[in-house]
Amino acid sequence: MSGLIAIVGRPNVGKSALFNRIVKRRIAIVHDEPGVTRDRVTVEAEWHGRPYTLVDTGGIGLLRGEKSDDVIVRAAVEQVDIAIESADSIILVVNVQDGIVPLDREVAQRLRKSGKPVLVAVNKVDTHRLEESAMEFTRLGFEKVFPVSAIHGEGIPNLMNAAAAFLPAPVAEPETEVEGAETTVEADGDESAAKPLAPRKVEPLKLAIVGRPNVGKSSIINALTNSKRVIVSPIAGTTRDSVDVPFEVETDGVRQKYILIDTAGMRKSRQVDDSVEFFSVQRATESIARCDIAVLVIDAEVGVTEQDKKIADTIVEQRRACILVINKWDLFAEEIRKAREDEIARREAKERTEGTAKKLTTLSEFGAWVQDKLFFLDYAPVIFTSATTGFHLDRLLEAVRYVAAQLQQKIPTAILNRTINDAIERRQPISAAGHRLKFYYATQVRQAPPTFLLFVNRDELFSDQYKKSLGNELRAAFGFEGCPIVLVPKPRPKTVLAKRKFRDAAKAPGKSGQRPFLRATGKPGEKTGGRPFARPFGKPTGKPGAKPFVRSFSKPGEKPFYKPTGGAKPTFAKNRGENRGKKSHPRGSNRAKGRR
Repeated sequence: MSGLIAIVGRPNVGKSALFNRIVKRRIAIVHDEPGVTRDRVTVEAEWHGRPYTLVDTGGIGLLRGEKSDDVIVRAAVEQVDIAIESADSIILVVNVQDGIVPLDREVAQRLRKSGKPVLVAVNKVDTHRLEESAMEFTRLGFEKVFPVSAIHGEGIPNLMNAAAAFLPAPVAEPETEVEGAETTVEADGDESAAKPLAPRKVEPLKLAIVGRPNVGKSSIINALTNSKRVIVSPIAGTTRDSVDVPFEVETDGVRQKYILIDTAGMRKSRQVDDSVEFFSVQRATESIARCDIAVLVIDAEVGVTEQDKKIADTIVEQRRACILVINKWDLFAEEIRKAREDEIARREAKERTEGTAKKLTTLSEFGAWVQDKLFFLDYAPVIFTSATTGFHLDRLLEAVRYVAAQLQQKIPTAILNRTINDAIERRQPISAAGHRLKFYYATQVRQAPPTFLLFVNRDELFSDQYKKSLGNELRAAFGFEGCPIVLVPKPRPKTVLAKRKFRDAAKAPGKSGQRPFLRATGKPGEKTGGRPFARPFGKPTGKPGAKPFVRSFSKPGEKPFYKPTGGAKPTFAKNRGENRGKKSHPRGSNRAKGRR
């Protein structure tokens, strides 16, 4: 197991900026407003090949014995205490520009009681003149003081080298045999000497818990982990950062690893008037893009709103697998039970119900209603849960395992081609020009999300409606519940130059390596659009020794006219030269009179 390094300090000293600088990614939200970070933000990182876990915490803003009526402030301090207790080494961040303040002394005394190794990081030392002021913080009672600059990255290597020295030695995890692992066979074909390849490391499945503010996202994570991992309060917008929570579940003797991503509530863009909330919504959108399965949480008390549909549309655009969770179902469980009993009594009494709206009394009917509201996400399973009572949380985990198994499907090419071919033959796409779609071949090029490459004659015939219809045919044949299906049509080239044309031309007589001059018909040895190209050899026929008559040039650029002095009288094509404009047939001929 890797060690843990915690970053603590009072509010607004640059803890999140230092956190982002060390991991070289923008994970934690950095803002001038104090108290932005509330939860423990963790990330897995490495320093010179040594893995460790870095934790960013909220600022400690309470003095000794001081109490606050703010629920979020008290919960943030509790999160800091948990990080201090589990850390192997602690980085205390202070501000060189403010000097030592009473809160710095309070945090230092709290860390001194923990008995953990503490490194003082004097932040915002942006110039060499401020390095001398950093030595002032030795009065906090800690030996190792490091002047750093989170903005410019100065002093980070020295700080991390000292912090990594307190990490425990890495322990090699036992290798587990992966089912279907490949083996290498020696050249002589002896299978007994075959050596198995190194098992592929299975990455944990990432689940992003998303939804509107105050729908119970953090409560579901705490209920699944059976701990107070993230801060929960009735105040909307409590969660700001996207918090990764490692989670393991053992099912039938097999341990499965997950990463639960707690995200901030996503409101309408026109209602976001705070820069902190803007960055929180941006982090939530990025969490959807990097997750494997998005769990959309909907408040059962409010129902499906317009903002829920917008969040669902974001999941569809990112092409992520999805599970719909209707939380706070315990508020209506008793009411639904009574309505179900009344419905059973009405059916037994055979009362007439014409003209009255049908009441929803079962979970399946409510699930169909939710899928009807989110019709573009109707392939996602619907789970009714309650984070307070733990109702159907086990079914949520079963749905996660089922959708994850659907994502790993690999459809055989032969079966895939027969299914798509039958579906296209049953229903052709609509074409205004009357074109017909011809299907040639299909193959699966990706598993998560399931992506299929289709070779057809015309890709413009694939409208969004036809893609959805073809995707429903694939779902009926192979499942893919909760998974988006991506169809990529690829047209065949319109024109293909025949190889036979050049092969026949190469056999024609001529200079070696020279391409013959071809007419549009493709016959070798002819000019384009004219008579066969033939160069005359020898002297023209006629009297011996006579020279041919050459007409003088009447127009510049006109070719000479060769007239043999003897032999047959030359023939001229009709309607050419001096005959142009004259009738081709005599006046008395049958064709001129219109007879046949």
